[in-house]
Amino acid sequence: MGKIENKRQFILDHAALLPVPLTPEIELYLADDQTPLWRLGEEDLLELGLPSPFWAFAWAGGQALARYCLDNPDLTNGKSVIDFASGSGLVAIAAAKAGANRVLATDIDPFSVEAIQINAEHNNVTLQASIDDLLTSDAIDHLRKNPPDIFLAGDVFYDAEMTKAVLALLEPLAQRGTEILVGDPNRSCLPQDRLELIETYQVPVTRELEDYEIRSTKVWRFRV
Repeated sequence: MGKIENKRQFILDHAALLPVPLTPEIELYLADDQTPLWRLGEEDLLELGLPSPFWAFAWAGGQALARYCLDNPDLTNGKSVIDFASGSGLVAIAAAKAGANRVLATDIDPFSVEAIQINAEHNNVTLQASIDDLLTSDAIDHLRKNPPDIFLAGDVFYDAEMTKAVLALLEPLAQRGTEILVGDPNRSCLPQDRLELIETYQVPVTRELEDYEIRSTKVWRFRV
């Protein structure tokens, strides 16, 4: 199995700088059908030692959350923000552009962490990118003692196991007063009984990924 030594150069060489459809004021290094990354199959990824490049796509929930942050700067202005499972860093970048005084973007994929840093630099914002897994018991305990003002999570309720794990993270944060916003296009494991709808967007997406060209996507507030 191969190993990519220079993650930054790989991203720059295999993705393209593109505007995000719902937030065109933000450009990210993404994959489309004109990029080398798009043409890599599962066997190619395995041979390169490359995890599935979720960071290379602007997913619907993240686009909706980012748009909401940009349109409602009072949400994050002057506050501490965590963007969980950040992927490309889109939501974190939007929060920083909207005036957050401290932004932490977390993802367990080292390529994602590198992409977040590259994308933040291109968009002239300052944030911290971390590979820490916030779903561990130690991380949850730390956040319970040091809660952020705002916690943002896009596209994280994609299966039952992940939903259970994320809820275990969100519960103590909500109890400590953190405002939690979720972006999601109504995936089947979304815990709607714990969420309050605050905004709906029609999000342009990639048919090859979502089976749609436009997905109705909602921003929700997590309730204690």
